Amino acid sequence: MNHKIAIITGGSRGLGANAALKLAARNTDLIITYKQNKTAVDEVVSSSIKLGARATALYFDAGSVAGIPAFVAQVQETLAQWGVERFDILVNNAGMGIHTAFSDVTEAQFDALMNVHLKSVFFLTQALVPLMADGGRILNVSSGLARFALPGYSVYASMKGAVEVLTRYLAKELGHRGISVNVLAPGAIATDFGGGNVRDNKQINSFIASQTVLGRVGLPDDIGDLIAALVSDDCRWVNAQRIEASGGMFL
Repeated sequence: MNHKIAIITGGSRGLGANAALKLAARNTDLIITYKQNKTAVDEVVSSSIKLGARATALYFDAGSVAGIPAFVAQVQETLAQWGVERFDILVNNAGMGIHTAFSDVTEAQFDALMNVHLKSVFFLTQALVPLMADGGRILNVSSGLARFALPGYSVYASMKGAVEVLTRYLAKELGHRGISVNVLAPGAIATDFGGGNVRDNKQINSFIASQTVLGRVGLPDDIGDLIAALVSDDCRWVNAQRIEASGGMFL
């Protein structure tokens, strides 16, 4: 069986790591990016290889557009080593969280979130599309916070809202190559993202569970399984869509 090749940004932990393992189990080879935690991403690579996938980790700072050309060159080198010229799947997952009241947001915080969540997604995708096979899949990661509003996330959610609009434009402009582009909006998930509050703070966990129709917070498997499904051929006719996976939060 010919393996497809996926690039997942921010794959050392949380949803990115979970998605990588789910894709590896579905015969998908992996290029996973990391910024800080080399030990953690090496574990994801090792586990992916044990599942039968080819996998490697590449450094990528999503906050620096200047680093994109060097990263793309490394992707090309990796593909050449694997004896191919094209990859099939791009999951724009890398992220960071800043929780600050609107009145207290600084320009530095605004720029940091914009660079990671919007500017990097825009220009990394632009740079990688020429290496993507026709009929490929792009999945951007948004947030339930782009639909419902919680104080402190004005900048983060605004960037995610922009990514949701960008997704539709990418689908429109890449459709002639058979490339589908969708955006996944997770609800609150029990990971270490944002300091791990959803996972570790019992009060926050209980509040979210009480506001979720299915009665609990989300788990990494809930999202990893969905990512693997959305980029598969089973979802080939899903395009330009926002898919929220929140268990039914704030309905």
